[in-house]
Amino acid sequence: MAARDRRTGFSRRRQYGAFLGYVVAVAGAVVGAVLLVISTLHPATFAPVRMSAASVTAPVSSGLDAVARWFGAIPTAIGSYFQVHGENAALRAELKRSRVALMQARTIVYDNHRLRQLLAVRDRDDTTVVVARLVSSTPSSGRRFALLNAGTLQRVGSGMPVRGPNGLVGRVTEVGPIAARVLLLTDPESVVPVRRIGDGMPAIASGRGDGRLDIRSAERTNVRFGPHDMFVTSGTGGLYPPGVPVARIDHAGIDQAIAIPFAAPDSLDFALVQRPYMPLPPPPPALRAAP
Repeated sequence: MAARDRRTGFSRRRQYGAFLGYVVAVAGAVVGAVLLVISTLHPATFAPVRMSAASVTAPVSSGLDAVARWFGAIPTAIGSYFQVHGENAALRAELKRSRVALMQARTIVYDNHRLRQLLAVRDRDDTTVVVARLVSSTPSSGRRFALLNAGTLQRVGSGMPVRGPNGLVGRVTEVGPIAARVLLLTDPESVVPVRRIGDGMPAIASGRGDGRLDIRSAERTNVRFGPHDMFVTSGTGGLYPPGVPVARIDHAGIDQAIAIPFAAPDSLDFALVQRPYMPLPPPPPALRAAP
């Protein structure tokens, strides 16, 4: 019982261990103090040791820094993704609006160019009655007509020639108060006296009903028509003024050839209605009956 009641503090092994711990602690403190004094008074003494320790710890520090930066960049990357996604959607919407605006601007420029051509033709010719819009045409029918939004209220009359900025379109056949019907050049009933540019050879341009014209020699035989020969109105007949572009030969031929009209009614928005080149004289007054 006496052995069990003995306290652990009386064990010599524990006493030696505690004493040794105190000695090591005091020695470590003394050695640390000495090293601190030496490093303060002579820093170069421990430079190799410091660099060796830095060489060992530098890769570890670099790896830990890279991992910390990677984890720190995650929130920024997530925020950037959502921000870029929103900016991308906004840029796509802006691009779509810009395309629509570009198409409208191109249409305006094209219409402005054609209207300027019409104005130039009108300024050169004082026989223009009115500038009207071609509201419809019959490109797929055997008969070729177009409708103008101008009539007798705008001084449009039957038989007046109609032309566009590029050439002759046709002539007015029927007139209403605010509308007029135009017989196009390509109609089978249309016949226009023309002459060839270059030698002035007279010819007849008649419609084929398919959007093209037949050019036939008016006087001579064995006449050769070459590709790209151009024809204008001759003024014969007094209806169409001379020098208005009519058509260009598409395929070569002898005595007859197929031509393409310069003015395509399907692509025209506006046209000029002009007075006849040589209007018919008014009918003579009726003789008064003798009493």
